[in-house]
Parts: sequence; C-alpha cells; structure tokens
Amino acid sequence: MWTKPYGNTGKDVSVVSFGGMRFDKPDDIDASAEVVLHAHRRGINYFDTAPGYFAGQSEKIMGAAFARMPRESFYCSSKCMAADGGEFRASLETSLKRMRVETIDFFHIWCIVRPEQWAERKAGGAVAAALKAKEEGLIGHVVVSAHLAGDQIAAILREGIVEGLTVGYNALNVGFRGEALDCAAELGLGVVTMNPLGGGVIPTHAERLDFLREPADRSVVEAAVRFNVSHPAITSALVGFGNAQQVDQCVEAVEGFTPHNAATVKRIADRVGQRFGAFCTLCGYCLPCPADVEIPKLMESYNYKILSAGDQAEESIQKRLGWHWGLSPDAAAACIQCGQCEDRCTQHLPIRDRLEEIAGLAE
Repeated sequence: MWTKPYGNTGKDVSVVSFGGMRFDKPDDIDASAEVVLHAHRRGINYFDTAPGYFAGQSEKIMGAAFARMPRESFYCSSKCMAADGGEFRASLETSLKRMRVETIDFFHIWCIVRPEQWAERKAGGAVAAALKAKEEGLIGHVVVSAHLAGDQIAAILREGIVEGLTVGYNALNVGFRGEALDCAAELGLGVVTMNPLGGGVIPTHAERLDFLREPADRSVVEAAVRFNVSHPAITSALVGFGNAQQVDQCVEAVEGFTPHNAATVKRIADRVGQRFGAFCTLCGYCLPCPADVEIPKLMESYNYKILSAGDQAEESIQKRLGWHWGLSPDAAAACIQCGQCEDRCTQHLPIRDRLEEIAGLAE
C-alpha cells in the first residue's frame, strides 16, 4: 500500500488506516486481534483506538496485536477527552498499558464538538499534560480530534500546539470542512479523516448513493475511499473495520489507484447536489444564524432521515445528533424562523421546516 507523509512529523502513513471501534467480535480479543494483524499484513500501518471504544476492549485488542508486530512497523493512536490534567495523565497511562506500548505515536485531545471545549482543555490542564507526556516520550505527537466547522478547526490549528488533525470528511460533507483541510496543508500538519464512509451510511445505502461512483470504481465503498485519499491535504482515510473482508475491500480500493485530479474530485462532490437535491451538502452558506443555531450540524443529521426509512428515520436523526455532534433535538428549537438561512441556501432547502421537525423530536 502506498503512503503519505503525516505532515512534518517525518512519519509515512498508509493511505488507509485502521479504526478500532467496529470489531465484529470485540469480546473475543484473539479473534479481533487477528483482524488487526491481517490489516498489518495488507500494508496498513496506522491503527487508531480510544479508551471508550467497547469500554476499553478495543485498546486491549490492539495491544494483543501489537505484541506480535515489530514496533517499528506501525504507528498507534489513542485519545482522551478529559479536561483535567490529572485525569488526562491517568487515562494516557491506562491506554499505554492496555496497548502494550511505551509510546503512543499520535495522541489526541479528543472529541472537540464545541469551540469552548478547546479552551476548557487548555484551562483544565489537559493540553499541558499532553505536551509534558510528549517531552517524557510517552506521546510521539500531540494531535486533535474535532467535530467543528472548518473555520473553527482552523483557528485551533493556527495556535501551533498540535501536529495533526483527525476530522470527519467524506463525499457527503465536503463543503463543511474545506477550510480546515486547507489550513492543515498550509501549516504542514497531518490529516486523518474519520468517517470516510459516512459512519457506515455510504455502504448501508450503496444503491441510493451509487452516483458517487466513477466508471472505474467497482463499488460505492471503493468510490468513497478513493474520493477521500485523493485530497492532497489528507494523509489517511480512517476506516472502522469489523472483519478481514472489510479490510481487503478497502485495501484493494487503493491498490494501483492513481488519485483523482481536482476536477474529478469537484465533479463527484457536485453530483451530491445534482443527483440528491434534498441532501444538505454542508457548504455552510446558511451561516451566520442570528440565533446561533448550528444549522449545518442539524441539517447533516437530517440527511440521515433522508437515507433511512420508516420507523428508523427519526431515530437516525437523534443518534447522529447525540453520538457525532453532542447535540440534542432541543438545539433546533432556538430557530426564530427569520428565513435568512433559506435565502442564502444554494440548494433552496426547507431549512426552517427541518429545524422545526428536529425540535419536535424532543417532545
């Protein structure tokens, strides 16, 4: 598998990386470790986990696999969302033990879903604890994982504290994170993209999203992975793997693949609006909102209703809001129905109606 430089760190990372939150058999450490080892044999060298994945089981799975892999042949990644420096340090030490390594190569200030949380991590001592652990050799590189808009992420990156970024990016939300990717490239930072398959939305709704494929793409999954790794600012597409077959599918998607040029990437992104007009592309033109409603996050969650059917539709909105954005349906209730967002929406979506519908889910 081909690799890309992770920013200015001197490390070359496989363009597909392994996410440890979707194991088919997380309770079977040995069987799950075999999936990790299989990915390593297929050329994947970046393995990402977190203490919250399967209540710590994912880190143990990684540790079981790492014990059988030459240390110089892979990079490992984990995370902590604590703001308190002492809690951050304790979590890091637990992760090191579970993963059976002396250094975690990329350690994340994890899950920044609101701008003020970054300030809280600094004020609480978490960022200082991470930098101290780096000085001690327990962390290779301090990085950040964020679920913010592109300009908000760029503001964090420009502080010069972190060496890389993990961020959600795929063909369905290309407009929302563009500024963050541009900033990372400008600063020489590595970028790993989580949810390159839309958190499972793309393969689950492959038939409806078939328009993402280019003529040479054998599947929608292949198309989504290729779209992601073609972006010059992206180091690696982080895919959550459950089994060896899923690993093989993604590895084969990039083997022998020549990255799309900028015109092809734009053409694929444009098809989201052209072929799926009701789908919000998260361009962000609806902002600013005079009531500070986080419209793109709410509209992105509404996309999941469009893709779902029947009784699962409303549940899919709530899950996306809570699990990915850290929001509740109440977040839509602040809408004052001024209509400015709809005036600016290039897709002419019924934003106010959708916000009202989302707010109704809280009742």
